[in-house]
Amino acid sequence: MTVHSMPVRSQVRLADAGDRGAIARFLAQAPDATAFHRLEWLEAVERASGHRTHVLMVEHDEGIGALLPLHAVHSPLFGRALVSTGFAVGGGVVGDAVHVDALAQGASELALRLSCPTVELRGGPLPSVEGWHAKTGSHAGFVCPLAPDDEAQLVAVPRKQRAEVRKGLAHAMDIRVGSGAEDRAMHYAVYAQSVRNLGTPVFPRALFEAVLDAFGEDADILTVLADGQPVASVLSLYHRGAVMPYWGGGIFAARALRANDVMYYALMCHARRRGCDRFDFGRSKTDSGAYHFKRNWGFVPDPLAYAHWTADGMSPRDVNPLSPKYQARIRLWQKLPLPIANVLGPFIANGLA
Repeated sequence: MTVHSMPVRSQVRLADAGDRGAIARFLAQAPDATAFHRLEWLEAVERASGHRTHVLMVEHDEGIGALLPLHAVHSPLFGRALVSTGFAVGGGVVGDAVHVDALAQGASELALRLSCPTVELRGGPLPSVEGWHAKTGSHAGFVCPLAPDDEAQLVAVPRKQRAEVRKGLAHAMDIRVGSGAEDRAMHYAVYAQSVRNLGTPVFPRALFEAVLDAFGEDADILTVLADGQPVASVLSLYHRGAVMPYWGGGIFAARALRANDVMYYALMCHARRRGCDRFDFGRSKTDSGAYHFKRNWGFVPDPLAYAHWTADGMSPRDVNPLSPKYQARIRLWQKLPLPIANVLGPFIANGLA
């Protein structure tokens, strides 16, 4: 990202439908654009959830200098917020960092107009204007290069975790990759059970459908089957040579079969064969179970920083499942029959964007 040494006067405006082509060209060339900045992501989230997309942009004589995509999240349970971006683990300002403060100021003004008491930036450079607060140390990202072949990929896994993968491979489970109707149905069934077991409401199926439709060849589903039945499944995104296993999980039987371990190893091999050179394990909360699971695979945590703004007299919204106030509800959710959890879950989770 380019940073100018001299201040630049920034004119921020809200993009309209006529800017779509210019935004797409800008994002295609911006080195810091993530999968969660892409128009495919923004439009899929809006279509599936109803959370409207707003893109703030700074223009100069040569075109767009920087932009900030946002979703206006509305929920009767969790309130309203502007987030960059919805249902994502990335986002924030993309482009010339000299425009960060102007875009952050524009975001807080837009939030007030939309009656959103909070703005959340999930990545990108941090604003330094009054009212904005940085949050560091709470999350880490995990990215590692892929090995040149399947055997080298297995050897690259640390010894203890490699042993778990080998135990799973010994079960000779089948691997299926696709994005058709059957792949989607198997993935949602597995994922819904997985998150219920964790005490978390499942996202609407329409969200997965919309992302798969929008990303086309840049998204797919890998499913592990034992005796013909899906036991672990993951929906992955592909962006600029990196694969990100984004929505994945396993049923109860997956643990004994080491199906999740097989799933991630199979995805690494599959991604390399389709031309990827990096495995992006996404973000995890520091010291959480997922954080240590990824470290066991040999990934080195890279601390992440976020920023948020809250209107005067208001408190930031709390959608952190590890928050103490949610622990009793999580325990209750884990006991719900799966059909009931699958009916109630999407309504609740739609506000957790």
